[in-house]
Amino acid sequence: MDLRYEAYCFADPLFYDEQPEIGTPVEEFASALPVPSGWVTADCGVWRVLHPRGQVLPGQGWKIDVSAGLDNARRVLEQVHEYCLEHRLSYKHLRSVLTLLARNSKYAPRDGSAKLATIYPADDRQLERVLEDLTARLEGEHGAYILSDLRYGDGPLYVRYGGFVEQWVEHDGNRVLAIRKPDGRLVPDKREPTFSVPDWVKIPACLRSSVAARKAGAPAQFRYRVTRSLHLSNGGGVYIAEPEAGGDEVVLKEARPHAGLDKAGVDAVERLRREHDVLDRLAGVLGVPQVFERFTVWEHHYLAMEYVPGSSLGDWLAHNYPLTRRDMTDADLAAYARRAFEIVNGVEKTIEAIHARGIVFGDLNPLNILVDDDGRISLIDFETAFDVESGDRPAPGAPGFRAPADRTGFEIDEHALAALRLWLFLPLFQLTELAPAKLPGIAEFVERRFALPEGYVDAAVAALAPRTASVRSAPVTTELDQEKPDWPLVRKQIAEAVLASATPERQDRLFPGDIEQFRVDGACFGVGAAGVLHALDVSGAGRFPEHERWLIDAVHRDPPSRPGFYDGSYGIAYVLENFGHHGEATKLLASSARLVEQTTDHALESGLAGIGLAMLHFATVRQDNEFGRQALTTAVRLAEALETAPPPGNFARAGLLSGWSGPALLFIRLFERTGEPAWLSFADQALTRDLEECVETDDGSLQVRDGAARTLPYVGVGSAGILMVAEQLARHRPDAGACESLPALRESCRGEFVIHPGLLFGRCGLAVALGMDPSPSPSTRVAIDLHLARLSWYAVPFKGGLAFPGNKLLRLSMDVKTGGAGILLALAALLDGKEVLPLLGGTPSLQTSGR
Repeated sequence: MDLRYEAYCFADPLFYDEQPEIGTPVEEFASALPVPSGWVTADCGVWRVLHPRGQVLPGQGWKIDVSAGLDNARRVLEQVHEYCLEHRLSYKHLRSVLTLLARNSKYAPRDGSAKLATIYPADDRQLERVLEDLTARLEGEHGAYILSDLRYGDGPLYVRYGGFVEQWVEHDGNRVLAIRKPDGRLVPDKREPTFSVPDWVKIPACLRSSVAARKAGAPAQFRYRVTRSLHLSNGGGVYIAEPEAGGDEVVLKEARPHAGLDKAGVDAVERLRREHDVLDRLAGVLGVPQVFERFTVWEHHYLAMEYVPGSSLGDWLAHNYPLTRRDMTDADLAAYARRAFEIVNGVEKTIEAIHARGIVFGDLNPLNILVDDDGRISLIDFETAFDVESGDRPAPGAPGFRAPADRTGFEIDEHALAALRLWLFLPLFQLTELAPAKLPGIAEFVERRFALPEGYVDAAVAALAPRTASVRSAPVTTELDQEKPDWPLVRKQIAEAVLASATPERQDRLFPGDIEQFRVDGACFGVGAAGVLHALDVSGAGRFPEHERWLIDAVHRDPPSRPGFYDGSYGIAYVLENFGHHGEATKLLASSARLVEQTTDHALESGLAGIGLAMLHFATVRQDNEFGRQALTTAVRLAEALETAPPPGNFARAGLLSGWSGPALLFIRLFERTGEPAWLSFADQALTRDLEECVETDDGSLQVRDGAARTLPYVGVGSAGILMVAEQLARHRPDAGACESLPALRESCRGEFVIHPGLLFGRCGLAVALGMDPSPSPSTRVAIDLHLARLSWYAVPFKGGLAFPGNKLLRLSMDVKTGGAGILLALAALLDGKEVLPLLGGTPSLQTSGR
């Protein structure tokens, strides 16, 4: 499970977003840090940068990072600010306490966490003086450990060698921040959650004792040998370990002081202390792990507890849920229901025993429930549990399972149990937090589809229902709930929602989408404005010059640092070219030339496959043979890379976006352009490489293996993406080896349940993949109709239109990859025969249910 998404839920109840850069007057640091004349300030994302006018910094060197907690951040920053002004030191600081909280939250990226401010000394002598002076000034102050840095002394100061000013280098096709080697070459400025020094850099004398202390090794009081990690977060890790003295494996839970903050500002150490106290009180309760000891080594806190076998209930459901399989019978559903009831009963008994000890578990959700091979239930992760008499309330837990504010004490667990009773039969409960009005529809489907005992669903719904009229949500029906939806109206409403979400006043994004917007940018095709504007145009919603102007301005303001089609410059250039902005497209392609030369990634999303296909497009629309030559050169590079491609890894890449299916598509297009049959052989070879990542599931379908317990049917990564390209290979070479897998690939797209609605990682992509069958059977048409009918599960009214949740179902998305724009493209493909994605080819228009 990707836990990064929680960090992007702080800022907005409807859309993923970064924490607001401007807080309240109390939280806004800038208002408390006046700058005298002669100084220049600038805002750079979440940072405020300050430097003396005219000062020229070296390109790189040893920088000083300052850490602080929420409680002392302002005090620490005032000291740093005063000192830097006094000594004319350039520095930067976060703009608000809210930003500090978000960047130091439990699931924020570990490599950039804990930093409040960064100071840029001019040389080693100034580095030493600043460290000594600020150590004295900040004596007694605390802050979370900065994992990427070397700690100086035992205070909140840390150092790292890196860039002072922006220098860029192309690395594996990406434009990344860089530092310069003595020979003048630029190399990536590594930013990882562990301290490292470039091999040519000499450690200053003032840091040698700090380096020696760091290399001293594990203290003797650490009595365990860690064998593997189960989980890493900002707050610390969870490990399997063996006692040095011998004995059974244990689970070691680590907590770092002032790190891994929850929304209430509670850190990992306090949560660990609470967990230890609770586990002590629950000793002997069946299904609760035994606690052995709590101890501190250096400044990190640890809890040693019993290792409990089993997989999470989420993994159990992924392996056993019948509606992801095709052709499930009533007997299959009844057998699953019996097993689900056994699990519910086991969880209820364990919770009852915990309540009997006066403890509220507080965070009951599928990740905290383990199921072993014999069906026995255990609960883990008691860090939010509390005494029922304390009046405490845990920090918000898992979406869909956390109780509303009107629940207290044991009712918090009873609410989660009610959610669990329904989730086991339709695991869409995250959606009820975003759209509470979805609950009645989920309940109705569960009761009808699984023929559950009378009263089972009603009891769960009653326990989940809000208790005050002011927060009750009436059931909401949309056009998609009709037996025969008016599809032109549905498409119009989706487009209206997309347009209503636009924020042209923002510079970082125009349309809200996936959290990847904040890693790549808000202009790109996959998750940004270029893709949305393309989808609106292709689907018939129209052109929007003011939004096209935003896209052009965004590219001027912040040129793409990647050349890829879905995450960089080539996808944006494709859209600008089609909109008639030929000069802008040309400039963008020219500025990406060196990035393309450096690119080694083969994929359609970020690499050479997408770039080569775009080159072919420009060769065609501009009648320019130079683009055709570039496309051919790119394809040759891919063919050479295919010959030496490494074997499949543990986790999935196969599919349209990340796998070799993208290069296969380019090879097919080159055959269509040149008539050279060798390109079809390369396409067959590339698809076969993706098929090596597939496994046959127990229903006979072929899906992409992802780790030990999961298979993926999706377009972006999954069997549907392989299917889309294999269908096109079959048109030219039906006897190709890869085409033998077409029936099993089609079967992977027929499951009734799909957790997400979107195009590249959800239900719409499966429907479109099935629609590419040139001779669809009646059962294929039924499967496509079912996918379209099930879109009603996810549709959320938004400003007069219809919106859809993105990845994880926690927030709405309007992008191509995960949201409304991708759904628009899918409907245009299925209902009008339009090309679902650029350069992928058209889809036969199907007569589907509806008007």
